[in-house]
Amino acid sequence: MVRAAAGLVLVLLVLLVVRLPWAGDLGMHAATVQRLRHSLLDPGNPLVDADTPSPYYSPWMLVLGGIARVTALDVFTVLRLAAAAGLVLLVTGVWRYIRTLSAHPAAPALALLSLLLLWGTTPFLWSGFLGLNSLALTVAYPSTFTLGLAFHFWAWLTGALRGTAAGGWGVWLGLGVLWGVILLCHQFSGVVASVGAVATVVAARAGREVWPRLGAAAAAGLVVLWVWPYYDFFALLGAGGGLEPVHRVLYAEPVARYGLVLVGVAALVPRWLRDRRDPLVVFFVLGALVVSAGWLTGHYSWGRALSAAVVPAQLAAALAPVGAGRRSVRSGWAVLLGGALLAGGWAQAGTLGYVVPRGGLPEVVEDRYRAPWTGFHWITPWVRYGDVVMAEGRAARQVPAYGAYTVAPGYPDFFLADEGRRDALTEVYFAERTPESVRREVEREFGVRWVVDRRGVLDGTALRVVARGPEGDVLYAVP
Repeated sequence: MVRAAAGLVLVLLVLLVVRLPWAGDLGMHAATVQRLRHSLLDPGNPLVDADTPSPYYSPWMLVLGGIARVTALDVFTVLRLAAAAGLVLLVTGVWRYIRTLSAHPAAPALALLSLLLLWGTTPFLWSGFLGLNSLALTVAYPSTFTLGLAFHFWAWLTGALRGTAAGGWGVWLGLGVLWGVILLCHQFSGVVASVGAVATVVAARAGREVWPRLGAAAAAGLVVLWVWPYYDFFALLGAGGGLEPVHRVLYAEPVARYGLVLVGVAALVPRWLRDRRDPLVVFFVLGALVVSAGWLTGHYSWGRALSAAVVPAQLAAALAPVGAGRRSVRSGWAVLLGGALLAGGWAQAGTLGYVVPRGGLPEVVEDRYRAPWTGFHWITPWVRYGDVVMAEGRAARQVPAYGAYTVAPGYPDFFLADEGRRDALTEVYFAERTPESVRREVEREFGVRWVVDRRGVLDGTALRVVARGPEGDVLYAVP
């Protein structure tokens, strides 16, 4: 029954890969593939017409850009391939890692269900978080691919520490290279992977003979980070200031968003009593310390490491019904976990709306469904690759997916020196009382050819209406 439930969830995720609902950062990743597709060696900024590095140019995105360039596939088709690869990597990674913790046949299925459903009673969407509702909208993101790599990384590291992995020094250097690649592909998920790796080493009680190999692995990873040509990884260490406000929400409503994880926290207690260095216990403690430190110091971006506390608790909950101990105790854990999974599944039932027509959903499920964004494909008959479009808000996040640039980036950009000025000029441009002469000056400075607006501020100006989108956006041509 457990395997059947996990299979149904996987079928739902596969259908989501085909649908690829649009929300959040999908446009950012599509724009990144667009730039790499046109120039693998010098793609420039993915969002604005500027020659700057970008942390989005990771090894994984380079592969996707190469596929798009060689095959001439549509960018969103390439992202579907990325979603499929990320899903396969995640499922196989969970299976491999859970096998280092339990040989029970039902353990992998329980682990997968717990990772997807054991969250809270309010669905929460954020990349790098494996809740079913979140994964439905972020499965094509680099974070999903990176977390899949992380599970494989932990499994491989566990095997190496136990002496079951073949290869000697080559294995450790490979582990170091993989660690560096993980950090380059998605920095926040890389932090989670690093915390899990430290916990694995602490739990293994490795002897002194392992330390030189660990040092070699760390050095190999640092070399990978240092030589990566597309952006300076170490410069990102000072980028936290601009990210704190947007990440504060990660600490809001913890009971509603993460309350069911408490079942896993409770499951960690008997593991701790049996072994003070249990890998999941150490993993959870280190993750909780990082997240707590972020809250106490105001570094809210550290909340992106929340998976480092959530994942080990979820896995502990999954393993409790199939672990050691009396049968009655295991049965009690099974009932508790089953109830929590049902509650979590019901909380995220609106995810069905992404693969089932809205009219086919029961009313109680339909109320939980949130429609994805509508794309901006309707501008492509006029807007060409490399054109500059003046846009703000959601439009600025979506337009670059089709090859155009915007004046101000739709996402924070640490490497863009004039980001603040671009943001300010965009705000001035869309202000109701801005003189036409000021708008023309902004258009000339940035080479603006098109404008997208839905507020009606630009009606009656010198701009010419070219097309109207399905959600009220208007495409204007600049005179």
